[in-house]
Amino acid sequence: MTLDRLASPTKLWIYDTTLRDGAQREGLSLSIEDKIRIARQLDRLGVPFIEGGWPGANPKDVQFFWQLQEEPLAQAEIVAFCATRRPGRSAADDTMLQPILTAGTRWVTLFGKSWDLHVTEGLKTSLDENLAMIQDSIAFFRSHDRRLIYDAEHWFDGYKQNPAYALETIKAAIAAGAEWVVLCDTNGGTLPHEVSSISQVVVEQVTAYAQQLGLETVPQVGIHTHNDSGTAVANAIAAVMEGARMVQGTINGYGERCGNANLCTLMPNLQLKLGYDCVSDDQLAQLSDSSRLISEIVNLAPDDHAPFVGLSAFAHKGGIHVSAVERNPLTYEHIQPELIGNHRRIVISDQAGLSNVLAKARSFGINLNKQDPTCRHILERLKVLEHEGYQFEAAEASFELLMREALGQRQTFFGVEGFQVHCGMVPDSQAWETNSLATVKLLVNGQHILEAAEGNGPVSALDLALRKALTNVYPVIADFHLTDYKVRILDGTAGTSAKTRVLVASSNGYQRWTTVGVSGNIIEASYQATVEGLEYGLMLQSQAKAALTS
Repeated sequence: MTLDRLASPTKLWIYDTTLRDGAQREGLSLSIEDKIRIARQLDRLGVPFIEGGWPGANPKDVQFFWQLQEEPLAQAEIVAFCATRRPGRSAADDTMLQPILTAGTRWVTLFGKSWDLHVTEGLKTSLDENLAMIQDSIAFFRSHDRRLIYDAEHWFDGYKQNPAYALETIKAAIAAGAEWVVLCDTNGGTLPHEVSSISQVVVEQVTAYAQQLGLETVPQVGIHTHNDSGTAVANAIAAVMEGARMVQGTINGYGERCGNANLCTLMPNLQLKLGYDCVSDDQLAQLSDSSRLISEIVNLAPDDHAPFVGLSAFAHKGGIHVSAVERNPLTYEHIQPELIGNHRRIVISDQAGLSNVLAKARSFGINLNKQDPTCRHILERLKVLEHEGYQFEAAEASFELLMREALGQRQTFFGVEGFQVHCGMVPDSQAWETNSLATVKLLVNGQHILEAAEGNGPVSALDLALRKALTNVYPVIADFHLTDYKVRILDGTAGTSAKTRVLVASSNGYQRWTTVGVSGNIIEASYQATVEGLEYGLMLQSQAKAALTS
């Protein structure tokens, strides 16, 4: 099969294992509520198979399956996951398999050993007993009207070590009634050319064996890859090109060690580049939002530079690039970002040209003429500030305020007439406790307002004092909250006299924006970013009100 787009789309079955394999990532922990939210988002995304976990392995997974029995998903199949029976007993007598039936899923994914090394060293049993374990376990679930996906664990390592035996394990699964056999690169050490050649052999052998058994429906082959060699996505594509029709992976590539194949990269490549049918076009357009939502649920920062779905995936910084993209996006974009729910961004920095400024202004709803002297003024001001240490590519809200100020469009919601921050340490019963007190003096609608607030640090106290002074006049500020705070020392050789850059990310619950402050005093830099964050949030609310009344 060539790499050209398919003349007629071939259906691929996406199998998501974020809730089980992805949750094995170091530092990632999911509550039952988290798992339910992720499952429902994957359901909306059109993923046909969602692996929910291993019922019986922990109370959380048991409750998850019970909850989805009461409130089923719209279209996706929730799949229970488990191992083959243990050596030396029957599947019917193995208590480990009973919770799988209780989970109530139509589909079960059963994994078994393909590598003779794991059979003899890991299971401490014979090669023949391992084949019996696979066949007996699948037959047991089939007798209870379950449909079976067989995950051939360590498949590629096993095949390279003992191809004849590895193929026997797959034949045992097919003979017992598995509808899918999934080739797992469990250690993540296989390279694409190996996956390609081995997958081709397996697809041919599965077809031949099914015909030998006289099966009406030929079991299909799937692929499950890990990213330890950085080739999980390439390996999955290689298997698909040789006939694999199920692709297992996780959202954002979450998983143990280096992670699993990233479905957010795989799905666009398979559907948009190769012409396979994964989900509907409308569902694919939800991919970027799904990636970011799930990263928020698992409490891991989104990868801004992730292919397709990252915030920077379609960001253009160099002036020549921006000018070319403005004329024809194909010059520097391999797909239309809207196809996967992303969007083009023009990045503003000291490398920017007029094209960047004009394009950025349009994204803010501001139409500028290249001949307008204000454009040149904004560009020159930008480069001066970035030389001083400001970074507007990471603080677009501050740049919009700068641009509107140059155009005479910056609204004045309040003025800061002064502030003080006092930090001290007071003893408590066992140790010293840090305490910060901030006092702010503001001018709001012609009135002078003086307020003070305590916080667990100087920035916290300053933020609380500003909110206390402003919330009575602007109640919407109560909905604003700080989502991130970053400090960067710009000239480390200057020691404690070094200039500091502070980035403050804020949100009103449905929009997020970032502002920047720079100073030799970290409190002043924090004050600049915090004040602009509040100002920008108020500007967004003002614009929303104007849009409703227009």
